[in-house]
Amino acid sequence: MTLIKSISGIRGTIGGNTGDNLTPIDAVKFASAYGAFILDRNKGKDNVTVVIGRDARISGKMISSLVANTLVGLGIHVVDLGLSTTPTVEVAVPLENAHGGIIITASHNPKQWNALKLLNEKGEFLNGAEGELILELAESEDFSFADVDDLGSYTKDATYLEKHVQAVLNLELVDVEAIKKANFKVVVDGVNSTGGIFIPALLKELNVACVELYCTPNGEFPHNPEPLKEHLTDISELVVKEKADLGIVVDPDVDRLALVSEDGSMFGEEYTLVACADYVLGKLGGGNTVSNLSSSRALRDVTQKHGGTYTASAVGEVNVVIKMKETNTVIGGEGNGGIIYPASHYGRDSLVGVALFLSHLANKKISCAALRASYPSYFMSKNKIQLTPEIDVDNILETMASKYKNEDVNTIDGVKIDFADEWIHLRKSNTEPIIRIYTEAKSQKAADDLAVRFIGEIKQIIK
Repeated sequence: MTLIKSISGIRGTIGGNTGDNLTPIDAVKFASAYGAFILDRNKGKDNVTVVIGRDARISGKMISSLVANTLVGLGIHVVDLGLSTTPTVEVAVPLENAHGGIIITASHNPKQWNALKLLNEKGEFLNGAEGELILELAESEDFSFADVDDLGSYTKDATYLEKHVQAVLNLELVDVEAIKKANFKVVVDGVNSTGGIFIPALLKELNVACVELYCTPNGEFPHNPEPLKEHLTDISELVVKEKADLGIVVDPDVDRLALVSEDGSMFGEEYTLVACADYVLGKLGGGNTVSNLSSSRALRDVTQKHGGTYTASAVGEVNVVIKMKETNTVIGGEGNGGIIYPASHYGRDSLVGVALFLSHLANKKISCAALRASYPSYFMSKNKIQLTPEIDVDNILETMASKYKNEDVNTIDGVKIDFADEWIHLRKSNTEPIIRIYTEAKSQKAADDLAVRFIGEIKQIIK
């Protein structure tokens, strides 16, 4: 079992020993550190407020109660959205004029996991320095709790399902009328979490016929909750059986969006962002995009087709957002199905992704499979090489960057080497002695072969 503390929050498995797993004591300790951080940033202010929400996983209610009562004990006012999504909490923080937010979710991890995701007053994830400060506070346990007359308050707010859906419908490029006229039929896999509430609610407002699959928010995930091809055989079969126009799959906290074409084939997580960007850039007459270094080259191709500029960021949502702001990006995200649309907010949002994708499909008046076939085809391979702790990973990466210095090399996050028709990205893990190896090429064999080649080169360096 595991407890992982990082700058983005605390994540672990439920049960076991304190400090080794995400126990109630660990949840309280970390919530205390976050609350102390928020109070320090807002010294002298009245009614310091934090918005919280959770996905439907089994431990969510327990962890949420611990977090809420800890914040109240610090003198913070808590607005609890209850069963919610990561993007919904992100939207709610600025609307509530709150000073921060906590999402209780372990995202795509299995049901034994849970986590606290931490937001700032803009509803965006904390940066590295802020995360480090919270880790230091948690380690020191230097918390000052409120006297009885200064305790915070606790309020439930069940209105944000409607507010979030309406905010999506109000986006200028969401073509509500075109979607309604298209008479789409869609199968939705909500992995028995909050996507099973929020996605059908959005589709209802768009007059989309919705066939629900695993949409009961009981936290009993019917398959591995990461929306990858190998986990999605049920929806693929049901899309074909129901003669649906497409399938929609989200992870438990609804910030990753995967799509299934009408023939049961995967549209491809990497291509969710590509399609949404194609639509937005087409409507705006161009614009800039950002994705992380491990995302498909197809986004670059589509961006350049519309006359825009593509920029790669370091891996991690906060890094994508920083780069998006620097480059005045109109749409960006991550190749894992995460759509970040600044006209809405700076966070991955599957509701926004669904609305933009359906707008694109309705305007194009073609099938989902035909839309996918219109984009450049790239194939990825994801591997890793296990090392012993004494091996200097940084030296391996530096050696690779030097060896291929005459190619297009990017070292902002590990080493990415762009060749004419393929690329490789080498990243070291922060938690274990491994190098993650991502490749992309114009065929699966070429992507696999590139990975095998570099694994061999790394082994030669180690010798």
